Amino acid sequence: MLPDASQPEVTRSGMNWYVLRVASNKEEQVCESLARKISVEGLEDRVGRILVPTSKEKRMKAGQVKVFEKKLYPGYVFVEMATESDGSVSDNVWFVVKETMGVGDFISSDGKPTSMRTHDVEMMLLAAEKPDEQATLQGMEFDKGDRVKIKDGAFQNFEGSVDAVDETKGIVTVLVTIFGRATPVDVEYWLLEKL
Repeated sequence: MLPDASQPEVTRSGMNWYVLRVASNKEEQVCESLARKISVEGLEDRVGRILVPTSKEKRMKAGQVKVFEKKLYPGYVFVEMATESDGSVSDNVWFVVKETMGVGDFISSDGKPTSMRTHDVEMMLLAAEKPDEQATLQGMEFDKGDRVKIKDGAFQNFEGSVDAVDETKGIVTVLVTIFGRATPVDVEYWLLEKL
């Protein structure tokens, strides 16, 4: 596959991606603190990108579709950095990383950080770079023809088949049988369960 000029490079020349264990729910703070420390210490040539990969997810809130960010790997921060020829981290980088509040340790073997495989890096970056338009509506996994049951509301316990899905409004049109006739009923997606 040829590199696409619009896509950022997977790993910068001379660097690899590593994974840091961090305090839960402190990923963003660790990321920002580490970036500041790297800048202050002038280590930009040794440490590249620092990421907390997230995916975008649509949810219905107060009748409106909102886009939220969800951490793909809670408790981890990804760091692109250069290591020594023996695979170890230089002392000055090690000290800056380890002294950052909330950092636990690198994922490592034999006391040396273990770099991520290229395929894993590609998948992590791809998942984290989806635009808002590609976000999925959480829980709205219905396709035309699916058999569903209405869990609540005026048509509670009615069963039918999905006729149409409007992801922008979070509405599913379900064909239910009322008085022997197939009747389309618009139902909010969270009121449905698949059969």
